[in-house]
Amino acid sequence: MKKLLWEPTEERKKQANITRFISFVNNKYGLEINSYKQLYNWSIDKLSDFWAAMWEFGEIKASQGYDAVVDDPAKLPGAKWFSGAKLNFAENLLRFRDDRTAYIFKGETQKSARMTYAELYDTVARLAKSLRETGIAPGDRVSGYMPNLIETVIAMLATASIGAIWSSCATDIGARAALERLGQIEPKVLFTADGYFYKGKKFDSLSNAAEIAKGIPTLKKVVVVSYTEDKPDLSQVPNGVHYSDFLSGESNLEIKFEQLPFDHPVFIMFSSGTTGKPKCMVQGAGGILINHLKELILHSDLKREDIIFYVTTCSWMMWNWLNSSLAAGATIVLYDGNPNYPDSGAMWKLIQDEKITVFGTSASYLHFLKSEGIKPGEAYDLSSLKEISQTGSALSAEGFEYVYRDIKSDLHFNSIAGGTDINGCFAIGSPIIPVYAGELQAPGLGMKVLAYDDQGKPVFDQQGELVCEAHAPSMPLYFWNDPENEKYKNAYFNVYPGVWRHGDYIVVHGDTGGITFYGRSDAVLKPSGVRIGTAEIYNQVEKFEEIADSLAIGQNWQEDQRVILFVKLAAGYNLTDDLKNRIKKALRDNASPRHVPSLIIEVPDIPYTMNMKKVESSVTNIVNGLPVTNRDALANPESLDYYQNILPELQK
Repeated sequence: MKKLLWEPTEERKKQANITRFISFVNNKYGLEINSYKQLYNWSIDKLSDFWAAMWEFGEIKASQGYDAVVDDPAKLPGAKWFSGAKLNFAENLLRFRDDRTAYIFKGETQKSARMTYAELYDTVARLAKSLRETGIAPGDRVSGYMPNLIETVIAMLATASIGAIWSSCATDIGARAALERLGQIEPKVLFTADGYFYKGKKFDSLSNAAEIAKGIPTLKKVVVVSYTEDKPDLSQVPNGVHYSDFLSGESNLEIKFEQLPFDHPVFIMFSSGTTGKPKCMVQGAGGILINHLKELILHSDLKREDIIFYVTTCSWMMWNWLNSSLAAGATIVLYDGNPNYPDSGAMWKLIQDEKITVFGTSASYLHFLKSEGIKPGEAYDLSSLKEISQTGSALSAEGFEYVYRDIKSDLHFNSIAGGTDINGCFAIGSPIIPVYAGELQAPGLGMKVLAYDDQGKPVFDQQGELVCEAHAPSMPLYFWNDPENEKYKNAYFNVYPGVWRHGDYIVVHGDTGGITFYGRSDAVLKPSGVRIGTAEIYNQVEKFEEIADSLAIGQNWQEDQRVILFVKLAAGYNLTDDLKNRIKKALRDNASPRHVPSLIIEVPDIPYTMNMKKVESSVTNIVNGLPVTNRDALANPESLDYYQNILPELQK
């Protein structure tokens, strides 16, 4: 039985941005759309008209208009959007230059800062001047190894204003993991910080930054922000310079926004590293911009008066998504640290004190609060809060109910799902339709989303693979160092040619139109909603002489996912507690705490395909109670019997 949790009032529907958009579309195209379902159907039937309307409604600033919206939306990959247009991503985000607050920064240790839109423009102008004087030009790469500071955003905006390409990793990942990402794209400038705070402790990140810098010979400057101390010693950092010294001292500068094609690269995002080094996904400025505007303005109902906050780091695409809120003129709250420090009320006190209206978080955070019996709605004044957005991993129906019962009964719960790949969402909310327990409200506008069965046929009310049948503007332009597009095609199009297969199991509900997510269908792990790759685990484990082979999978566990590491021991060795602890320490130190498995279990064999690829998916299915469909493709199918036999123990 479907459980209805929330319905928007008529007044809320009337005031929603998406209602204005419906009127705009009806007037522009002579239509009579009066519901989200009708709007969605039109958006996928008339893709060109929809995205043209979004360009106009989003007031995209361009020095030159477009000749055509899209050449062929059925061309997957490779469709070309808004050819002929010239624009700049940063110019669109810096369209406001007034004294409204653009950023509120809050650190775990109560460090804080504020910056107005006028101050933001001025600082970006100064940093852009410094980058240009360093030789940064369109197409060059600039990277961040940074905490979630205002300076991180300023560096991204200054980079984009020049037409250079931004990529970033948070300081909580190890130097080697960061180098595997940033080293591939050969940046000329690296922004970093002296350290960060987590759970009340200060961590030095300069030594990691120095190691990264030494591994990237293309770097001309390593710009260090002082966060944990005042002007630290940079003698060990190659080409190191303090941010305060690097930033131009001139004032009242005008930014020269490079006018570039719609598909000029703006971001390089990284895959999770499942099959070796993380893949580098190159994303276009115009595509990211128009998609973020759609999701923020229409689906999230973001307005100028809103104060928006997402718990994220700059490794995650939600950081990019959050900062595009500048284009709507909203106030953005940045938080760096543990969201449960000093206690589980930290985020709710922040919402109360700063009068936050839109709060974004993960399923694992909400499940934690629920499991601890925490009731933020009773302890804090959440009267300002009009929306909670949730992503990262699937949230249970009970998690939805918890939000409305123990946080706030009258808000839009906007559960969203998509990926780093598209820097956005395939399924998302709408402020003008109901919320049902366990269901994302709808597919996103302009996203031709379906569930496919094993035969590649659309199915409703049963589990299938999430696919997108038409191109969308924010899909990657290409992968870095992938001249024939082989990695790109293999990543999304090798199962259903000409159709994007995302790697999630979903059910599309025929009655409500909502979508329920059931986790990854590929080998990516998502503990606490953060995607990590198995290859990053294997890279550390294979260094142990005691380990002959290993396999890492994710098990759905207590409304989250836990990582299980299966190890095949080398002859003459035993799986002792000491060995387990050394494996965990290596993963924590050289990858991240999220890579540390909950369980390490000895097995007699690891399953492989005929062409000697580890088969994580089969073991994942067994551990999660799903059928194994590819036994015949295995070189050693009998190896699966052991995993089947220990399943009762793993489910306790």
